[in-house]
Amino acid sequence: MTTRYAYFFGGGKAEGNGQMKDELGGKGAGLAEMTNAGLPVPPGFTISTEACRDYIRRGRRVAPEVERETREMLARLETLQGQKLGDPNRPLLVSVRSGAKFSMPGMMDTILNIGLNDRTVEGLARQANNPRFAYDSYRRLMQMFGSVVLEMEKKVFDAVFEAQKKKRKVKLDTELGAEDLQAVIAGYRAAIKKHTGEEFPQDPYRQLQMARDAVFLSWFNDRARAYRRMQNISDDLGTAVNVQTMVFGNLGESSGTGVGFTRNPATGEKEFYGEFLMNAQGEDVVAGIRTPVHISELRNILPTVYDQLREITTRLEKHYRDMQDFEFTIQEQKLYMLQTRNGKRTGRAALKVAMDMVQEGLINRTEAIFRVDANQLYELLFPGFDPKALKAAEAVAKGLPASPGAAVGQIVFTAEAAVAWAEKKKGPTILVRAETTPEDIHGMEVAAGILTARGGMTSHAAVVTRGMGKCCVAGAGGIEVDEHAKKMRIGKKTFNEGDWISIDGSSGAVYPGQLPTRPADPKDPMLVAFMSWAEPHRKMGVRANADVPRDAKAARAFGAEGIGLCRTEHMFFGEGKIEHMRAMILAGDEKARRAALKRLLPLQRRDFAGIFEAMEGLPVTIRTLDPPLHEFLPQREEIMVDLERLKLATPAKKRKLTAELKKKYADYQITNAAGLEQLLRRVQDLHEVNPMLGLRGCRLGILYPEITEMQARAIFEAALQVAKKGKTVKPEIMIPLVATPKELALQKEIVNRVAGEVFAAAGKKIDYLVGTMIELPRAALVAGEIAAEAQFFSFGTNDLTQTTYGFSRDDIGKILPFYLQQGVLKQDPFASLDQSGVGQLVQRATEAGRKSRPDLKVGICGEHGGDPASVQFFYQTGLNYVSCSPYRVLTARLAAAQAGAADTKARAEAGRTA
Repeated sequence: MTTRYAYFFGGGKAEGNGQMKDELGGKGAGLAEMTNAGLPVPPGFTISTEACRDYIRRGRRVAPEVERETREMLARLETLQGQKLGDPNRPLLVSVRSGAKFSMPGMMDTILNIGLNDRTVEGLARQANNPRFAYDSYRRLMQMFGSVVLEMEKKVFDAVFEAQKKKRKVKLDTELGAEDLQAVIAGYRAAIKKHTGEEFPQDPYRQLQMARDAVFLSWFNDRARAYRRMQNISDDLGTAVNVQTMVFGNLGESSGTGVGFTRNPATGEKEFYGEFLMNAQGEDVVAGIRTPVHISELRNILPTVYDQLREITTRLEKHYRDMQDFEFTIQEQKLYMLQTRNGKRTGRAALKVAMDMVQEGLINRTEAIFRVDANQLYELLFPGFDPKALKAAEAVAKGLPASPGAAVGQIVFTAEAAVAWAEKKKGPTILVRAETTPEDIHGMEVAAGILTARGGMTSHAAVVTRGMGKCCVAGAGGIEVDEHAKKMRIGKKTFNEGDWISIDGSSGAVYPGQLPTRPADPKDPMLVAFMSWAEPHRKMGVRANADVPRDAKAARAFGAEGIGLCRTEHMFFGEGKIEHMRAMILAGDEKARRAALKRLLPLQRRDFAGIFEAMEGLPVTIRTLDPPLHEFLPQREEIMVDLERLKLATPAKKRKLTAELKKKYADYQITNAAGLEQLLRRVQDLHEVNPMLGLRGCRLGILYPEITEMQARAIFEAALQVAKKGKTVKPEIMIPLVATPKELALQKEIVNRVAGEVFAAAGKKIDYLVGTMIELPRAALVAGEIAAEAQFFSFGTNDLTQTTYGFSRDDIGKILPFYLQQGVLKQDPFASLDQSGVGQLVQRATEAGRKSRPDLKVGICGEHGGDPASVQFFYQTGLNYVSCSPYRVLTARLAAAQAGAADTKARAEAGRTA
């Protein structure tokens, strides 16, 4: 079958439709669907995503078939329009835009006014009887073409344009006349010649070819790669290219351009929402260069056009049964639709739109649960500012509430600075920009919030942050940003890089300093109602990782069905505990160790009792001590430095220094250099070249069985203590880092023996399970043998990923950015499960374990338990539950429900076709 590469739309009919996003991309499919619906869409054609993939496979060369079909489509467009590309009298002008299957706002490239050159610009001026408009369109083409196709820096063109405005002593772009714009064009032409060594291309078809190829290449630019990584979009899809007849919003005051949504994308309210600019082209609105006007004002300027736009967009929402994001241009009072797609929205907006559309009869409840990305529920748990503090605070600036939430951070002025601060762990940042551009995406990802001086509710900053779930205040006109001086001025007050500010994305207010925040309410009525729709579809359990009663209570409030991982080592830190733990580590023999453990026993028992009470009636999986012992002691190098300081100190300074060190090492009862040297010897004894693969996990319990004994005793005594109050307790004891069945058997024997002793002394028993973490490749490979000793498996996917890849999760940050950039990895394997590698170990171990023990309970307690894509995989693998951090429980619950609903639908469809 011959591959087709181009699809025409125009004359009321399109060769594609809205279901062809794979071939035409989202934008091309939308244009085809609107054309077939009889809406006013400028005609054109779409070059398919397959053409892009073929272009990359051929080493950035266009296939002859693609070139032939491009020329054929252009000829059809010229015939339909009665215009010709390059004709000096009736020039056809086109736009060239990207359009991937999934919306990627601002991440790829657009070039407008293709077809203008030194001759056709005069023809356009005569045809429109408007020389200023023609030259404005030509300078826009040169600027976009230079930036996108010729890869020149945008500031080169900005400098020429600003110089002309300064020469004419004007502030607004629209105040420059035709002669001024001719001077700008001459400046652009000289800049292009200087930077490229070539003249600006005068052949219109060559312009089209170069623009098409540049859009193909923009699929692989840094910002597009970064966005795809954040949104889990495959690099293999490619982008379509939409070639469309130009319509002009910059023809004068009866022309304009805008973008909008059929509902409020920040709140979900059913209101006509958007912005526009008169006498402008589309990029002016979304780039944030001019602050646009709310779309409701269009009713006062062009009421007929406004009513037509309302009628069309309402039709589009009903047709697609989802909130639409649309673009339009008005050319001399005539409306044209340039795009429609499902709109990006915040988590709260997604929730409200889904629930409202069920009430309106547009979708059913099962469809509604797929209208909210599971990750978006995390946004609903974002903190807001404390009301009392907010009432007392005084805002220093006010912008537009572009993306809700509260953000507190230190000011940085560039995306690079935001990334650098994040890498150095210098604390949260607020990225402050005059306006953001797609190149800022990497800084926006790591910043706590975004503040811009220019731009509106549909600017790049607003659209992208809503999709990312980040707090954003846009278009704060009262602030002046000086990126080079690293200063922000608000009135007479100056803020420097590193100064703290607080921004409220729900009100648009900007406050100096650090305002206190408060957590969101997990019992939000709308959220509770939505989750009640999702829960019947969920077949896989969701637990939480929690180490203290406070976190356990939070997890339960979010709907956790138990604790999947309680890390006992976290209980040892804190005053009154750590000194006994350190005494145990420093003990010279078993007797001394047992004495220290005896002091720890009541403290552990109290902690476990608190967890059991918080999770009454639900299972609690407690992991025995896992980390290497040196983590509870000072760094070896730190002790060596302190000893050297003592040796070099003068007698007078030595007394003062000894007092300081005595206080510093109080937990170790060290009073002199000899004691410090003894501590150093013990730390050196514990030192390992690779401690993460050393004396830790079950190996600690095997070498020092008294540790496992104490922990098991604390667990069972706490369980009986809580059970005595009439509460149901379900302890599950998990042995970590097992690689062989014998390791588990040795630890299991201790647990069972201690349980028997405790139960005999109390005259009462409770049910409990003993299982293991599968976090080593060998354990996964011999899971059938290990299952003979284990009543449950829990995959520790953090360590399993680490040991499968050979990556250190603490150091991968040095490697990961380059691996992602080079395509070695498509995503961070510690954030989303490597399904083809680590996932195969999970599948194999689950199957082998259940073959050996059919009633084996299997879960996962790594960070992947809160990642929707990973949850989907775990559901398909047949796990009983996932466990994640408390604040990811809602995300995991929805992801599990979506997996269950999708499975039910697939089975039903398979049954119908059987």
